[in-house]
Amino acid sequence: MESISNKQREIYQRRGYHEDLLPKEADKKTWKGINYFTLWMGSVHNVPNYVAVGGFFILGLSTLSIMAAIILSAFIITFVMVMNGAAGSKYGIPFAMILRASYGVRGALFPGILRGCVAAIMWFGLQCYAGSLAFLILIGKLWPQFLTLGGDFNLLGIGLPGLIAFLIFWAVNVAIGLGGGSILNKFTAILNPCIYVVFGGMAIWAISIAGLDNIIAYVPANAITTNNGGFMFLVVINAVVAVWAAPAVSASDFTQNASSFRQQAWGQTLGLVVGYLLFAVASVCILAGASIHYGVDTWNVLDIVQKWDSIFASVFAVLVILMTTISTNATGNIIPAGYQIAAIAPKKLTYKNGVVIASIISLIICPWKLMENQESIYLFLDVIGGILGPVIGVMMAHYFIVMRSEIDLDTLYIEPGNYKYYDNGFNSVAFIVTLFAVLLSLGGKFIEILEPLSRVSWFVGVISAFCLYALLKSRTVVNRQEYT
Repeated sequence: MESISNKQREIYQRRGYHEDLLPKEADKKTWKGINYFTLWMGSVHNVPNYVAVGGFFILGLSTLSIMAAIILSAFIITFVMVMNGAAGSKYGIPFAMILRASYGVRGALFPGILRGCVAAIMWFGLQCYAGSLAFLILIGKLWPQFLTLGGDFNLLGIGLPGLIAFLIFWAVNVAIGLGGGSILNKFTAILNPCIYVVFGGMAIWAISIAGLDNIIAYVPANAITTNNGGFMFLVVINAVVAVWAAPAVSASDFTQNASSFRQQAWGQTLGLVVGYLLFAVASVCILAGASIHYGVDTWNVLDIVQKWDSIFASVFAVLVILMTTISTNATGNIIPAGYQIAAIAPKKLTYKNGVVIASIISLIICPWKLMENQESIYLFLDVIGGILGPVIGVMMAHYFIVMRSEIDLDTLYIEPGNYKYYDNGFNSVAFIVTLFAVLLSLGGKFIEILEPLSRVSWFVGVISAFCLYALLKSRTVVNRQEYT
């Protein structure tokens, strides 16, 4: 773990960098392994992830194969999260600043805005709306008359009950975002045991009503038949891992708070692996068990909860699902967006300013309208994931291979307008490699011969970008301190 002197921090402050973007002082790097253990649980157990598992059944894989793919995915996710967060835990700096090391001070703006602004803000709004639908179910269970409030009132396609539920849930998400990592830690500490109770309990319920043997043998009626099970297994792993493309890119937004690399490493490893072990068992058992019990394929846990006779069980389960949505939204969207917006104008904007700006934009885009065309949403997110995978590859190759785990902070916290590093603040090699890897990973959407690569786009993007950047850049870097 590196620490900088007070004199260095003062110099960086005089250059116009706000406290939120400066390297963390040693006494501020307080997160231990247990903090990281609880951090990601909500991001594993959320509604979209359960819906995705339903899609895995359609691919024709057995329940045991799906479980194995999910568990293997957990180890891949853990490796990327820990390693791409290494620079953050060593230097105590956020993703927005680390990105400058590999793409250049000016070049970092494009991938940074794409991840921290475009993808994060859009997904923040969509998650808020998706969560508000669960919140509406909760209110309807407790106060049925609420669902008829406003009569024919309609604002851009949303009724009054839906609008009220959305605004309340949106406000809670914004409050957690404004609280930052400290509030999120307290929130996830409460959430974690609830997740074990709800999803563990749902898995036991599913096994009891459907039988373990029936669940293991379950195959949906509309499942496809394939002779290429090995490739489909890889497609499932890619789908699970790709969900983490954005959080993995900005892992340093959280590892900057780590007291050491070791603490964030074991904390994230246990948190993600244990979380996905429970998810692998629970998701398969709950979805398959409920489908067998109700006689219809059911891929949404909210649909299952709505059918329960017990009001208490339904309300408690929906509350926990709401909490997992908030946790996912904070870690994956609003916190990275806050840091990235602050980095755009470090003299004028703080992290909290960034959170407020991102939150307002998420309202303006009317996420309920975007949800009307889900295909366009998934296409957008697929493209974002296809771009962020190569960014991860470039970042890791630059830090571990080119720079050998050393960063000269003076090259990141430069005077405004001083672009002496790289070519006027742009690392052209990073951009060329990223573009090539993006075309390779997403090209199958337009070029038929590349279609198989697009189905495992995350792996193609990360691996090709890592190898190509390491090969090209290691030959051109002469003075590692100046990144030339």
